Amino acid sequence: MDVSSALRAHIETSVADALAEDIGDGDVSAALISPAAEARGVVVARQDGVFCGQPWVEEVARQMGGAFEADWHVRDGADLNAGQALFELHGQARAILTAERTVLNFVQLLSGTATRTRRFVRLLEGTGCQLLDTRKTLPGLRLAQKYAVRCGGGANHRLGLYDAYLIKENHIAAAGSIGAAVARARQRQPGLPVEVEVESLAELGEALAAAADTIMLDNFSIAETKQAVALTGGGARLEASGGIDESHIRVIAETGVDCISVGALTKDVAPLDLSMRFSL
Repeated sequence: MDVSSALRAHIETSVADALAEDIGDGDVSAALISPAAEARGVVVARQDGVFCGQPWVEEVARQMGGAFEADWHVRDGADLNAGQALFELHGQARAILTAERTVLNFVQLLSGTATRTRRFVRLLEGTGCQLLDTRKTLPGLRLAQKYAVRCGGGANHRLGLYDAYLIKENHIAAAGSIGAAVARARQRQPGLPVEVEVESLAELGEALAAAADTIMLDNFSIAETKQAVALTGGGARLEASGGIDESHIRVIAETGVDCISVGALTKDVAPLDLSMRFSL
């Protein structure tokens, strides 16, 4: 997976913060080990899933002064099997022990995000519908989780409040109408995509008349979603959203919407179970 300059800066900062909160003014337990001792730690998957987190592991190693290195058996986005060795850390025993929890925390979280995303993506296979994440991410780890979503085969919605318009109920109320809100968005930032969230077929008609780029169907029933697809006729990109889970995402995709956004990809993520086998 490509790592942008913004993501690299985010990785550097988040790793520094994670190491600082764990190490504090010194790892008292690792200090029991001879500084000359060398060791190897093998990280193993305890369950099936999708791997994600290589750049974070490498940044931990860098910030630990290069006291250990990583040998890779998998790459980001790879499917994993329980019992599979993912990567090995080799070098100074003290440094590996100090970094172990930080390494595992990042890889478990991001692999969990990628794994859940892959499950949803597979449910959409053959429909032509794209899976999107949302801004419902863990504070301070948005870019990391959105990277993990891409590793799992999903795509990113807007990154924040700055890179696209999403005009929702309260924006519409404040602006006076959907048409007025869209017109102001086009005037202020003509280069940004404009998406409008609608709660009824009547509002869908207003958003189409205003020439929104994307229209989000908020908590529409299956019947309403089918009507929306027919009424839109390709005149705008349609996104289904609101309480969508694995039990009915396929049915929604088969209505013909272009994409489905799922907050649970990042909000309700369960870390993948991993362990490190340590040997001197």
